[in-house]
Amino acid sequence: MSLGLFQSRLSFPLDAFQLSACQALDEGRSVLVAAPTGAGKTVVAEYAVHLAMAQRSAKVFYTAPIKALSNQKFQELVEVYGADAVGLLTGDTNINSRARIVVMTTEVLRNMLYADSDLLPDLRFVIMDEVHYLADRFRGAVWEEVIIHLPSHVRLVSLSATVSNAEEFGDWLQTVRGDTAVIVSEDRPVPLEQHILMRSRLIDLFDTATGESSRRDGASSVNPELIQLARYGGRALSGRQAKDVGRMHSRGGRFREERLDRAGIVKLLDDHNLLPAIAFIFSRKGCDQAVQQVLRSGIRLTTVAERDEIREYVEQETRSMRGEDLAVLGYPEWLNGLERGVAAHHAGLFPAFKEIVEELFRRKLLRVVFATETLALGINMPARTVVLEALEKFNGEARVPITPGEYTQLTGRAGRRGIDVEGHAVIQWKDGLDPGAVASLASRRTYPLNSSFKPTYNMSVNLIEQFGRDRTREILESSFAQFQADRGVVDLARKVREHEGALEGYASSMTCHLGDFAEYAGIRREISDLERKGTARSAHDSRAERDRRQQQLTTLRKRLRQHPCHGCADREAHARWAERWWRLKREADDLRRQIVGRTGAIAKVFDRVSEVLLALGYLTRLASGDLSVAASGRALRRIYGERDLLVAECLRLDAWEKLEPNAIAAMAATIVHEPRRDSEVADYRLPKAPFRAALDKTNEIWERLDELEHEHRLPGTDPLSAAMALPMWRWANGANLESVLDEAGLQAGDFVRLSKQAIDLLDQVSIVAEPPVDQRARRAIDLIRRGIVAYSSVS
Repeated sequence: MSLGLFQSRLSFPLDAFQLSACQALDEGRSVLVAAPTGAGKTVVAEYAVHLAMAQRSAKVFYTAPIKALSNQKFQELVEVYGADAVGLLTGDTNINSRARIVVMTTEVLRNMLYADSDLLPDLRFVIMDEVHYLADRFRGAVWEEVIIHLPSHVRLVSLSATVSNAEEFGDWLQTVRGDTAVIVSEDRPVPLEQHILMRSRLIDLFDTATGESSRRDGASSVNPELIQLARYGGRALSGRQAKDVGRMHSRGGRFREERLDRAGIVKLLDDHNLLPAIAFIFSRKGCDQAVQQVLRSGIRLTTVAERDEIREYVEQETRSMRGEDLAVLGYPEWLNGLERGVAAHHAGLFPAFKEIVEELFRRKLLRVVFATETLALGINMPARTVVLEALEKFNGEARVPITPGEYTQLTGRAGRRGIDVEGHAVIQWKDGLDPGAVASLASRRTYPLNSSFKPTYNMSVNLIEQFGRDRTREILESSFAQFQADRGVVDLARKVREHEGALEGYASSMTCHLGDFAEYAGIRREISDLERKGTARSAHDSRAERDRRQQQLTTLRKRLRQHPCHGCADREAHARWAERWWRLKREADDLRRQIVGRTGAIAKVFDRVSEVLLALGYLTRLASGDLSVAASGRALRRIYGERDLLVAECLRLDAWEKLEPNAIAAMAATIVHEPRRDSEVADYRLPKAPFRAALDKTNEIWERLDELEHEHRLPGTDPLSAAMALPMWRWANGANLESVLDEAGLQAGDFVRLSKQAIDLLDQVSIVAEPPVDQRARRAIDLIRRGIVAYSSVS
């Protein structure tokens, strides 16, 4: 009945996978839905919301990994259920938190679970959008904490991109959450056509004559015309030219690469009716430059009516912003681009501007968006075409190829359900690009989901406070990380058994009737190892060391000649089997060490974390041997983030006691700032004396913690960077936006994000710190939250 009512409100019939997932929810089960981007997974989430609203007082939480996605879901749900029924919690935003439908970031839900929030009663469903984000090495662990700690009666609706181990993830969910239906679909509702853009031609990546089914084998179905054109730089050559070019290539010559510029690409896509498009450029600067290049070309992609609609919407959304701030943000140039149907989208863009770009694209008023890969995560901005300028990106250390999973996520934006018959992925050709490699990348539609879970200090004190040490170890061993490690152990154990069987065969083959050939082979190996060491190190060793090594060799050679097996006629045949035996035994021993390392690996890390907390007095050991949380540990329970222990220690040791609110704001920026390795400035100034003294003490505490962590075989954290201290100090003192951004060397979006991270930390400090730091932290929040930091389009 409920499903029938829900379907009657839809403008389209449910696909088989959507129907199966909704029926599983009707049966009272949790669900994991793994399907390609754009396949319609959110329909299942919408049905969970529908079921919750059909029950009196039942609540549903909708979690997402990023604030932009949370904001978008909030707006969509408000349109359906009304503002009174929907709330939003994203750390810095608190709207209608007691509503029956609450959209939130995953960190907010994790914190609510640890604090036993009074918002949890009547919770019936939790939707985890983009759940494959738990592979993220920085924030992924939060997802597992939520999944493990949710009350058992709460049903989980997990939505994931297509991953190759969905069944494995589903098995784990079944273990920790109970009855869970795993629904996997690999079908794209809108077929994706793949092209290579060579010079000014769009060439099909795959051989269309072979049909769709053969595309799974990658290079074998590459368009032969493309292979020929790639060989000669995208030129169509006559027979004689091809021979001349062939001779040139045989001598190592190359044609000069010629590529369309960005304006040329936009015009070509427009001519082929392939707009709207998202062009992914793995560089913020590149995205901004692309917009300017298109505008300079004179291209205009909108009608007069569309331009009027764009201007009206943008002016409405920015009406509460100060003119001088808009000028600093480049508002006139940005609006000009929007009115002509072109925009950039990246993390450095002012958040409100990003949301406006997203909404205008959703309304089909923008025709081209140049974006970094952040746009590929969850935000609903489907396009007819996706363009990739390159198949490699800078990861902070080096340029690396994008993975099949990243390729799938990026190109998944192409093809709008109910609008497009097919989507298009366009890869711009460049000299040296291998069509076979591109085809292989495009054919591998899935990627594995691997846990990034690891115990943190905050997690440990929260779990010990609630469950004690032994139960905490059991909980941690129920993580997906340990689940995967245990499954790996099963595979390793199988390999060990195979090795043991082969070792028995080798041992039999090297058996000698004259004596113990394994012993004899061991002597030979000792001699060989010593000789190898002598060759490698003779120039660096002292004469005494060389003499000692020579004496060992003389003794071993004498033992070898005296061994009974030395006189065996089949000695060398036995020796070959013995060498295989030793090599395989070494592999088996290594596998056994891996098994030991993986067994209980997460609990072992927890034990090391606990030892650090015991050493610092955050935990105490009871007479029973169990652990208890000390008073300082209770403060640590409310501090979340990469530097949770450092913050707790600074508060415990009064490192920030003499800081005024503006200086506490600067310190918060120092704690949360993560410098980009490709842009950090080494030479920066600091606020005046009280801050510098506090920074010195904070660094001393960090160094002591780093040493303690390494003593306990924990990785530690990166050194602090105070590059943002002075800009934040000046902002808290009322400096204007332009001077602060210039001082920081940041784009507006980065500064807003830094400010909101600092506010989040200061909010935690204001709750757990002793006077006067608590009041000063609260005052620091007020000083930071002004101008563009206070502005939010979500209301």
